[in-house]
Amino acid sequence: MQQIRIDALVAEHAHALSARLKAHREQLFPPDAMKQMRRFSSGEVAKLLGVNDAYLRKLHLEGRGPEPQVGPGGRRSYTTEDIRALRALLEPGAKQPGTYLPGRRAGDHLQVISVINFKGGSAKTTTAAHLAQKCALDGYRVLAIDLDPQASLSALHGFQPEFDLTEGGTLYDAIRYDDPLPLAQVIRPTYVTGLDLIPGNLDLMEFEHDTPRVLAAGGAGSTPFFTRIGEALASVEADYDLVIIDCPPQLGFLTMSALSAATAVLVTIHPQMLDMMSMCQFLLMTSELLGVVAGAGGNMSYDWLRYLVTRYEPGDGPQSQMVGFMRALFGEHVLANEVLKSTAISDAGITKQTLYEIEKGSFTRATYERAMESLNAVNGEITGLVQQAWGR
Repeated sequence: MQQIRIDALVAEHAHALSARLKAHREQLFPPDAMKQMRRFSSGEVAKLLGVNDAYLRKLHLEGRGPEPQVGPGGRRSYTTEDIRALRALLEPGAKQPGTYLPGRRAGDHLQVISVINFKGGSAKTTTAAHLAQKCALDGYRVLAIDLDPQASLSALHGFQPEFDLTEGGTLYDAIRYDDPLPLAQVIRPTYVTGLDLIPGNLDLMEFEHDTPRVLAAGGAGSTPFFTRIGEALASVEADYDLVIIDCPPQLGFLTMSALSAATAVLVTIHPQMLDMMSMCQFLLMTSELLGVVAGAGGNMSYDWLRYLVTRYEPGDGPQSQMVGFMRALFGEHVLANEVLKSTAISDAGITKQTLYEIEKGSFTRATYERAMESLNAVNGEITGLVQQAWGR
């Protein structure tokens, strides 16, 4: 039997797949292969703002606020930039401060939410992406960080690492031990107004390789690895209300640094026995390693920690038992709402979109609304925790 050169075969497959993915992106997002956010109907915008559609029409007729696009039948639609402008217009007249722009006020600390899980398939990236986009739509200033070398969060936002990040541009450039860049230089705006992104690629693995060498050399005059993300974020703290970090599915130096920088932790979990067993091992290892980091001076004080049940099927008896078991064991640390398993969410992912991006006409109304209600409930619960952390 003829043997094959595995390195050559893997390289051939990688290049073929990369070229096909590039062609797929250009087909989805012509002519410049850059993603754009869809427009939102006046009804959707009114719901986001918490006002009546008739009030938006009144603003339009009075010439106040952004000019919507008017389609057939007088249907008005708005961009995410228009939604942000409406929030800025309405906030000064709000009875309650923060009604339309709910972000930080004087004295509020930056909220850094690390989304983690040891096991792949727990919908960690899907959770981070939907949370980041919904918070931006709700008026927060959001920075999303793709800390996973697999770069799925980046792909969802239109970046294909091997083509778009050939000269770096990840968080690694800002936290590396030799000649780090200012964090602002690796932040990129997205097509969602209010949401910026630091994309990821395989360069992030260099931090996992560099750190042991620096530790073996006694630190070599560098700040500790677990403080590097927090110190980088401090340079842009005034520009954001929330930072959402999509951590890699491993407990390495990147994840430990993200946990040290965090003010809150969100653990995604699929309610299956094997996933629960994996999470048990993850929590044991996490507690031991973070105890060492805390002993070395790392920050391990959080505003909150929550477990989020994802890909949940309420009609599945064993899953319901697992959710009940978690709630009995962890109490209030399990979010009250779950992310339901939905073809709408998975089908949107095929075209590298979130449910907030995709046209709702792509699905049956019941499927779309069920999935959207689930996501909005979860994201609303999380932003409620953020507001509580700010003392509201």
